[in-house]
Amino acid sequence: MKKESTSMKQNRLGTSDLMVGEIGLGCMSLGTEVKPAVELIHEALDRGVNLLDTADLYDAGRNEEIVGQAIKGRRDQVILATKVGNRRIPGKEGWSWDPSKAYIKQAVHESLKRLQTDYIDLYQLHGGTLDDAIDETIEAFEELKQEGLIRYYGISSIRPNVIREYVGKSSIVSVMNQYSVADRRAEEEVLPLLEQNQISVIARGPVASGVLADSGAAKVDKGYLDYTPEQLQHIRQGLARLVTDNRSMAQTAIRYALSHPAVAAVVPGASSREQLLHNIAASASAPLTAAEIQMIREHHPANRYTQHR
Repeated sequence: MKKESTSMKQNRLGTSDLMVGEIGLGCMSLGTEVKPAVELIHEALDRGVNLLDTADLYDAGRNEEIVGQAIKGRRDQVILATKVGNRRIPGKEGWSWDPSKAYIKQAVHESLKRLQTDYIDLYQLHGGTLDDAIDETIEAFEELKQEGLIRYYGISSIRPNVIREYVGKSSIVSVMNQYSVADRRAEEEVLPLLEQNQISVIARGPVASGVLADSGAAKVDKGYLDYTPEQLQHIRQGLARLVTDNRSMAQTAIRYALSHPAVAAVVPGASSREQLLHNIAASASAPLTAAEIQMIREHHPANRYTQHR
């Protein structure tokens, strides 16, 4: 029996006509078993999620295939985002970076086939460096737009210098960037630049690989970025002060990422129904007040970009 779709706040992605629910679904953590993954995607769509984010890289294309199966018959309910730029070269181990026009224009057809659709709403470059032939990459995306194979394009990057190049030269509508209470590197350099240029952020990692989840104390010892377990514990303690009866630690972390005006959506991953519903419920929880945001920022100074330039 089909559940009633729940309304969720939607935001415009940049200056595009794509309206995305503020909580999307990062599909990378869905796993490779078709049935549970498809059920999870259907549950998300039934509850007002419309932004599904995948990549040709995830499980070597398997993730796109699963997403394609899940959205069959429901394509009109989905803002479909995928990524390009990593390719497998026969005889070579791992993935090779290839942002060339020829490769992007070839890879899009493979993604469309796996996704069982004739267009992609948001096609994202999956990385990028200043050594790339950026003008050629932009040309590829612009041509795909003209051909009607993609509606809009963006980049998935945490490198401020690369982001700056695309802001200046292209018509990207979004930047997917890691952003959370434990990773505030984007706050000083990236988010103000994007906000000023009406380019939206899709925030990934809002609960910092589970470190900011309610059960995340166990993950602190594994570390996150270059933080010590003690520093992560300190961040968690600051966040814990803002937990209420109606807003858990993970939901508070998600609300923090959403509190920045440049952020249109967050895409937490989910590998279980319980996790998915908990993430979606953050949309109905109270937004952080200015005082709460200030408290988080004062408790833990923002980290800075160093090597990722």
